[in-house]
Amino acid sequence: MTNPAYQDDEHYVAPFSEDTQFGELKDSAPAAKYRPSVTGWFGILVVGFWILIAVLGPFVAPYGENDLPFPDAYSEFQVPQPGAWLGTDVEDRDVLSRLLFGAGRTLGISITATVMAYFLGVVLGIGAVVAGPRVDLILSRINDAFLSLPTIMLGLVVVAAVGSSIPVLILTAGFIYTTIVFRLARSIGMEIVVMDYVEAARARGEGLWWIVTREVWPNAALPLVSDFGLRLIVVILFISSLSFLGLGVQPPQADWGSMVRENLGALQYGASVVPVVAPALAIASLTVGINLIVDDVSAGAGGKLAKRM
Repeated sequence: MTNPAYQDDEHYVAPFSEDTQFGELKDSAPAAKYRPSVTGWFGILVVGFWILIAVLGPFVAPYGENDLPFPDAYSEFQVPQPGAWLGTDVEDRDVLSRLLFGAGRTLGISITATVMAYFLGVVLGIGAVVAGPRVDLILSRINDAFLSLPTIMLGLVVVAAVGSSIPVLILTAGFIYTTIVFRLARSIGMEIVVMDYVEAARARGEGLWWIVTREVWPNAALPLVSDFGLRLIVVILFISSLSFLGLGVQPPQADWGSMVRENLGALQYGASVVPVVAPALAIASLTVGINLIVDDVSAGAGGKLAKRM
């Protein structure tokens, strides 16, 4: 039954109805928008350049991945010159061509593994928050058990046990970093589910799917996307480390980590250092570019993202 309205010289109270009973509760927070600064644009250009190279590299490479630019002459560790613009490696192969082929392999494995980690980590992390304390407790304890294992050591054990291949590298990296994404997604979700707009949605009788997709996810997207960049950096270094140790991408296939390992002899014998420096600089420039974007996003959010991550 609605309350009658009354009006006098100073006050007026509108009739109470179901349409206004939740009027005092806040709506969902507006979605955050990213506006790059100068450093942010520089990071975007660097990352965009390497993504373009990863896609087009095999098509613009001057030679095949394992072709010899000087097949009729001894050309190990040749200095950069016409016909081999970054010189040749320990097997007389063109460094530039292998760098271009390796870009697609390094980025492809790393991005696929990071997407896998985020899909599983976000679904399980936010699901644990909204599913109730019992499910949250079980998933959190299982996650803590795997999180306590050293990442590099776990990766070495898995790859050494089942063998190294691109699918194994993707699954290993994706599973290892799912645990970290789970913890972050759960932390962000726990902050959001207690907000007024989530309580308003529950009071309106909205279902679990509505709350997750319309209330929780839009407000968790910015910090999760920002952390995606940081996690991608870690996965790139993880894959490159495995390749450097000989347990990543196997020869004759090229990726940046294996290129550094194969050509370390150039440093010992005083030959051209380009075969070692070029892939190392590629890894460094890509990770720095991603980090500039993440820092710019965090600065736009008042530094709160960096503190949380």
